[in-house]
Amino acid sequence: MPAPGENLRISSERLWASLADMARIGPGVAGGNNRQTLTDADNEGRHLFRSWAVAAGMEMGVDRMGNMFFTRPGTDPDALPVYIGSHLDTQPTGGRYDGVLGVLGGLEAVRTMNDLGIRTRRPIVVVNWTNEEGARFAPAMLASGVFAGVIDEDFAYARRDAQGKSFGEELGRIGWIGGEETGARKIHAYFELHIEQGPILEAAGRDIGVVTHGQGLWWLEFTLTGRDAHTGSTPMAMRRNAGLAMARIFEMVQTVAMENQPDAVGGVGQVTFSPNSRNVLPGQVVFTVDIRSVDQAKLDRMRARIEAEAAAICEALGVGCAVEPVGHFDPVTFTPELVGRVRTAAERLGYSHLDVVSGAGHDACWIARVAPTTMIFCPCEGGLSHNEAEAITPEWAAAGTDVLLHAVLETAEVVA
Repeated sequence: MPAPGENLRISSERLWASLADMARIGPGVAGGNNRQTLTDADNEGRHLFRSWAVAAGMEMGVDRMGNMFFTRPGTDPDALPVYIGSHLDTQPTGGRYDGVLGVLGGLEAVRTMNDLGIRTRRPIVVVNWTNEEGARFAPAMLASGVFAGVIDEDFAYARRDAQGKSFGEELGRIGWIGGEETGARKIHAYFELHIEQGPILEAAGRDIGVVTHGQGLWWLEFTLTGRDAHTGSTPMAMRRNAGLAMARIFEMVQTVAMENQPDAVGGVGQVTFSPNSRNVLPGQVVFTVDIRSVDQAKLDRMRARIEAEAAAICEALGVGCAVEPVGHFDPVTFTPELVGRVRTAAERLGYSHLDVVSGAGHDACWIARVAPTTMIFCPCEGGLSHNEAEAITPEWAAAGTDVLLHAVLETAEVVA
């Protein structure tokens, strides 16, 4: 099958306009987006995406997790489809491109095929996965995890947000519980375009990240239980200070990550103090340790050491320590054949590229368990993401989508 010609490109202007239109839904306070999953803003974004996809001639399917699938038929109705996707939900203070580029880039690839009358043997499906971020309902990548069979659907439906609302209730409230059994679809290959969410590509001056692997991770939720006490009148030697235990654990996590270099990271991004009063020592502190590595053995060693040393720290301070894993996936090796197609497409199009490892988790990490999978990265300014200041250029977005288009067409098999 001949490869697509080097002059085949998407419409950069149309893609950029679509990204801007979607960003108007669920605006943040500083130029980004707050379109958290299963909110009214998420519902509005879903309807806008549906209107565009239907206008592009695609047929919609929705499964019980609210995953949205839009199919462009192939010439062979029995051929397994090539899937393209990512997510439309955002962090509470999220950017305009995290996830959204992958969904709308997939839509733009289909629009370009339509413009040029390109037919493929295999169908092409553009997907929006529900609750990738995990900001409102933990864990992250919830619906793709159910699709891949690694998360139970009943467990997912029972997840609750900070206000006590369940995932299942909210999915029903906005009207996106579909009739398809989650995970029943079969996939020939899956491509996910995403912003890098890190500084490597921009620093190296490369247009495209060819993603070879994804880091594994553990999210470990610690609940430390001490005793509420007055900060001024409680003698230092008589305190059961959960806040002090937390601080020592934070420092220990940093040490563990540094001592496992290279290819390891660790930190804490969320903390809840109780009672959270300026003159009361906290009786309870809840926080989540996030550790990641592309090396499975290293990841397991880090987790074991952090849990053991945290228990010792708390015991010395008279503080209770409970740990619950609230998120996990193993390191991922993406399908070499698909990785090669991404690399070849970048070279054919004249885009500079670099092999990279994904530091963040993505829906592709779960889908890789059930289908051949790979990812494509484009740079983001300063490596900044999960921040309203997240920014990319129209040229970066177009380059990533051009590579996506070429790799997908080669995989879906263009029909002359």
